[in-house]
Amino acid sequence: MTQPTPAPRQICPNCDGHASAAITLGGRNSAGHLRTITAHCPACHGTGTRPARTAPTEVHV
Repeated sequence: MTQPTPAPRQICPNCDGHASAAITLGGRNSAGHLRTITAHCPACHGTGTRPARTAPTEVHV
């Protein structure tokens, strides 16, 4: 019996799936490591995927 295949994940159009980036601040700390911060995509909040679409709800007046 065949297994159902899951739907492919939707890649975030703003970051193309590269949701987080390490950015160097310049210089090194006392241990010799680069000082970095992590920046996340504001659209997908660092997940790299777009939220699933929801069916529009009907409003009855």
